[in-house]
Amino acid sequence: MNDPNKTQLLSADPNKTRMGTAPTLDPNKTIMGTAPSLNATQTVKPIQCPVCKTFNPAGVMFCVDCGLIFDRALPGDAFGAPAVQLPMLVDQSGREHPLRPGINTVGREGDVMLSDARASRRHAQITNTDNVLVIEDLGSTNGTKVAGAKLEPGNKLTLNGNEKLSFGGIELQVSMPGAKGGNTTQVFGSNKTAAIAAAPQKEVAPAMLIGEGKEFPLRAGANSFGRKTDNDVQIADPYISGKHGQIEVTEQGVFITDTGSSNGTMLNDAKLVPNMRTNVTPEDVIRFGSMEFQIRINAPKTSG
Repeated sequence: MNDPNKTQLLSADPNKTRMGTAPTLDPNKTIMGTAPSLNATQTVKPIQCPVCKTFNPAGVMFCVDCGLIFDRALPGDAFGAPAVQLPMLVDQSGREHPLRPGINTVGREGDVMLSDARASRRHAQITNTDNVLVIEDLGSTNGTKVAGAKLEPGNKLTLNGNEKLSFGGIELQVSMPGAKGGNTTQVFGSNKTAAIAAAPQKEVAPAMLIGEGKEFPLRAGANSFGRKTDNDVQIADPYISGKHGQIEVTEQGVFITDTGSSNGTMLNDAKLVPNMRTNVTPEDVIRFGSMEFQIRINAPKTSG
């Protein structure tokens, strides 16, 4: 009689155990549920660079396009006005190249990339130590000039800010944070506005790239072209590389250079050798993938 009773009591224990499992599962569910939701919020959201506006994969510490180190930048709204604090090299189109703390190489394969055959692969370097800039030529082929004076290879020169630097004839200007005239954003903004506003009001593009029902103005000097939006000429086509090449308009004529694109550039059915500067005339046909273009030279506008 007692044995059955004990058996019944023992059978009740599993019942209690089953009923007791529900509360132990609740904390597990809560813990498992909160962690992924927090992680998903942090990792799925892309990071937009406050300087060049490129969207970067989550978790990276620096911009994949311009190289800005994110943990060095001031906090701010990345989707609004950038909190610019790094020294910059500003090219003639108004594009800003940030100079990160430490050594920044300048050249065709540098941290500051110059898509021009006149620049050496590692042309020069600028060392940024607490916003004190020191420039040095790395034995480039066409030389480096600071404010018009040639910088001998191996010699180091401290920059004061606002100097014009020439890398084999490619000019960029130094812009320092907190330069005279206001905050940094205003200084860069005024430079960009002047460069952009001058074209439609005072200048007529000396040449045009025409084809596929489109016309792209080419200013005097180097014009980069490719699929990415930061090119002077953006051609949205999957066969075009992000940085495909450049077209240079000079007094001696128009020259095209393929800067190592994936699918190449054809000139009159002949493939261009990468990084070789080639003269182009209005009669020539330039082809990127299945798209064909030609150069049109605009007559200079006479005054009066």
